[in-house]
Amino acid sequence: MNDLADLLTPEGRALLDEVRGTAPADELAVATRLRRDHPAELVSAALGQARLRQRAAAKFGAEDAERMFFTPNGVEQSTRASVATYRAERLKALGVTSLADLCCGIGGDAIALARAGIRVLAVDRDPATAAVARANAEALGLAGLIEVREADVTEVETSGYDAVFVDPARRGGRGRIFDPESYSPPLSWAVDAARKAPRAALKIAPGIPHEAIPSEAEAEWISDGGDVKEAVLWFGTDPGAVRATLLPGPRTLLGKGLPDPQVRPVGRYLYEPDGAVIRAHLVAEVAEQLDGGLVDATIAYITADELRPTPYATAYEITDQLPFNVKKLKALLRERGVGTLTVKKRGSAVEPEELRRKVKPQGPGSATVFLTRVAGAPTMLLGHPA
Repeated sequence: MNDLADLLTPEGRALLDEVRGTAPADELAVATRLRRDHPAELVSAALGQARLRQRAAAKFGAEDAERMFFTPNGVEQSTRASVATYRAERLKALGVTSLADLCCGIGGDAIALARAGIRVLAVDRDPATAAVARANAEALGLAGLIEVREADVTEVETSGYDAVFVDPARRGGRGRIFDPESYSPPLSWAVDAARKAPRAALKIAPGIPHEAIPSEAEAEWISDGGDVKEAVLWFGTDPGAVRATLLPGPRTLLGKGLPDPQVRPVGRYLYEPDGAVIRAHLVAEVAEQLDGGLVDATIAYITADELRPTPYATAYEITDQLPFNVKKLKALLRERGVGTLTVKKRGSAVEPEELRRKVKPQGPGSATVFLTRVAGAPTMLLGHPA
């Protein structure tokens, strides 16, 4: 917190402007030069903050990241701006005008909410983190809509707000936490807090078991650019609903409670569903759209005879199907002149890099190979994006 206070001084802000964009290889020379006129601790803090801002640009965009303040954990754990914006717009559409953001971190979600016109109480128990959230609200001109409070979220009164948003800490001293009851605060506490509010959204890990989802909650899995970012439990919306939302867009697929698709022989096309679709258990809904089936009862690859555009899966045209055999694959790739090989796998223990080393692709062509099971048998499917 002392580093942040120093960086907020005129001297600190001037240093931040001077070190903006410093490449890692140039840090020592820059630090040596600046320490002639500035305290060494302040120079180190400015360079450290510049480094964090560069990392944060991928999540927040360069324009915001260059004005914001970060902690190492804040960069790692904060919500990507595109996801936070989507969630804020959905809350706004639900009529939310005020919200308690519990476990606000460095304020990424609070910023998106305030930009949507929602008044936010942002709460975090860590003094340094709360100070950073406050500095970010001020840096982006949102202090009038964001009140930052340093407090234990379990002791905060939220009855005066239209909604609550809870983002429990899912990392501990030993890394990622998988048991929802080991979140800080535990998921059970967050669910209780959600039940007391008119509306609520709980951010959780996308790998949460479906059986752990409360019956009165709506569950939504969100991906951005094909990468699954999070799951959200919504309260006060559509109890029991399941959806997969893809960004940019947004494009949302709602579950219809369909049974698992039938297994069928591999057709001309193979579809790889988006990760949010798979996590939401909505592969059957996509298969219905494509008039397709599964290549294996336990594998989330859809096969079909026709090419149909869908935002919820990537299509590949399959040219070859052969039992798993590295020598045969190597010979086929040599025959086709394939030098650029993309390896995808589902239901196979083979590592893509290991396979590339063994087949040594050479030539001007490109191809995609799927290592999977077809009707229970280890299989290689060769093709290319449709």
